[in-house]
Amino acid sequence: MNNNLAIKIINLFKSYENVHAVNGIDLEIKKGEFYGLLGPNGAGKSTTINSITSLVKPSKGSIEIFGKNIEDNFRFARSKVGIAQQEVSQDWFFPVEQLLYFQAGFYGVLRKDAKERIEYLLNKLGLSKHRSKKMRELSGGMKRRLQIAKALVHDPDIIILDEPTAGVDVELRHDLWTYLQELHSEGKTILLTTHYIDEAELLCERVGIIDKGKLIVEDSVNNLKKMVKNSSIEIQLKDELENKPQFLNDYEHHIEDKKINIIIDKPNMELPSIILKFSEKAIKIEDIHIPQTSLEDVFLDLTGRKIND
Repeated sequence: MNNNLAIKIINLFKSYENVHAVNGIDLEIKKGEFYGLLGPNGAGKSTTINSITSLVKPSKGSIEIFGKNIEDNFRFARSKVGIAQQEVSQDWFFPVEQLLYFQAGFYGVLRKDAKERIEYLLNKLGLSKHRSKKMRELSGGMKRRLQIAKALVHDPDIIILDEPTAGVDVELRHDLWTYLQELHSEGKTILLTTHYIDEAELLCERVGIIDKGKLIVEDSVNNLKKMVKNSSIEIQLKDELENKPQFLNDYEHHIEDKKINIIIDKPNMELPSIILKFSEKAIKIEDIHIPQTSLEDVFLDLTGRKIND
């Protein structure tokens, strides 16, 4: 048994009639790690995390929380995990503060013990002045904040967030990112599902890319980016080319108006010689850009399509 693991998933399968939502996933997340599960809608992200929290019963496979099987140690597993679902729960009839007390009660936290925690979360997530409002009176962003507060009300060691910033405004996204970074610095284990590339790159130490129910690769963000071999140089010319210079035929390239895109393995190393060749032909360069590899490029390289296709 690895005492350093917060979550261990072994050979996980989940089928719904003829649909294979999860198709043999193995996954290990260390204690205190910020792990991102990146993939398009329908890839199997939500099914995977709902299996961890026993909201979905796997067709096959096993899951452990801190070394204990979740089926044999259900209460222990539930006490250690807080989940903010992608779908907002429809508790229309109770005010925000009361819903948090109910949620604490689900986890066996006494009302007197929950008071300080709830007050902290209301303030931290900007819900304090909305505490008396009912769900239907909240904006979409406030509903999302409430989902996160409910996930954190019992102060779990593992926090699972399913597309936490989907459909929210930019300001809220950045507020949530800051808070998640704080939680991570406190030693919380965080599992984030997302299809936002920038979110995964900013927050996650390690990323697993999931597609069609399979975990196709996982590594640090930097190591994943290194997997994409092709890179390029974008050169913006001062004037359109009258005649294409012969040296361009030495490279895979694309010309559109005044812009030339040159595909090259090591753009930083080869850039000086390319600039010299343009200079020798008296071709004036207005701007040069070397695009940075992103997780979008990794996903495209692995699957042949973009993450939001």
